[in-house]
Order: sequence, then C-alpha cells, then structure tokens
Amino acid sequence: MPARNRTKQYLEDSYYHIYNRGVEKRAIFLDQQDYNVFLNYLKEYLTPKDERSLINQLSDPNVPWEEKDKTIKLLRLNNFTEEITFLAYCLMPNHFHFFVKQKSIQSIDKFMNSLGTRYTMYFNKKYRRVGSLYQGVYKAVSLDNDE
Repeated sequence: MPARNRTKQYLEDSYYHIYNRGVEKRAIFLDQQDYNVFLNYLKEYLTPKDERSLINQLSDPNVPWEEKDKTIKLLRLNNFTEEITFLAYCLMPNHFHFFVKQKSIQSIDKFMNSLGTRYTMYFNKKYRRVGSLYQGVYKAVSLDNDE
C-alpha cells in the first residue's frame, strides 16, 4: 500500500500543500547561503522571463562572457510561471512546505522534479557528498477537499 500523500492524483486548477524533508530528518539548509540559493531557484522558476532582454544581453559586446554564460543558462531553464501559482512557503532547517495552485495536471511533478534535482546537485557539490538529499519523493495534499 502506498504511503499516505505519496500517490498523487492531481487535478487542474487545484490547490496543494507540498512538503518534504531531509533524509533521516537531516538538515537540508545548513547556512544562510543554502536558504538563499533555494529561494533564488524558486524565483528563477516562478518569475516570468524577459526573454527579449536576455537575448539582447547575448548580442551586447560589452557584456562579459561570464554574464553571457549565466544568461544562456537562464534561457534554457524551465519556467513555471504559467503553470504554478505560488501562494506561500515555509523553509525549516530540515524540511519545507509550499502552498501552490497548479494550472495543469503535470505542473507540480515537473516543478518539484526540477527544483529537487537542482537543489540536490547544489547541496551535494557544496558539501562534497553524494546520494539523496530528501527522504523519498515529496508529498502533496489537495487543499480542495475536506481532508
């Protein structure tokens, strides 16, 4: 039998409480930089891209190559502005909570997969570790029912 809140049967235009914690209840944010990186990832995923401005940076000869490299990465990065409405969040040392509205059935899965993988790669590189950061797959509870 699947763990509670792990089997995800999403609905369009529905509200969800999403949460996850560190493997073995370990901290997933060890210092302020970790919180800042995680929040920056959220911002990059959930803020509309100004693609015209980013493309202009690439063609500007005065922009250093390092900045152009960052711009290319931003252009390639998934953006979930049209798919996820982020309503609230809480980041604790060993876990997080999000309240979101998803607009299509696959939005949360794509968003959480991208965010989780990206932050795990950052964390593992920074702290010279390997393996899972989270205790299993994130959990999601529908807020549209009386549970």
